[in-house]
Amino acid sequence: MARVKKNEYTFEEAIKRLEEIVSEIEDKDLSLEESILKFKEGMELASLCNKKLDEAERKINILIKGENGELTEEEFAAQEEGNEL
Repeated sequence: MARVKKNEYTFEEAIKRLEEIVSEIEDKDLSLEESILKFKEGMELASLCNKKLDEAERKINILIKGENGELTEEEFAAQEEGNEL
């Protein structure tokens, strides 16, 4: 995979790179320093993925079936952590 700045990864590219990092850590005989660098990169990518998921969540619209059978569109209200539905 060509090197791209982490903040320019799409969600899918970031996930793919995370999978590569896990494989590299599991399958290669890396030094402690190399392992730490891979771990750091993975944590940065995980953070990026979380950010992208949060952004997507804010854009989601929920279609709700109305009483008369028609579909209506409502803005998705993201639930705050710790709050229950």
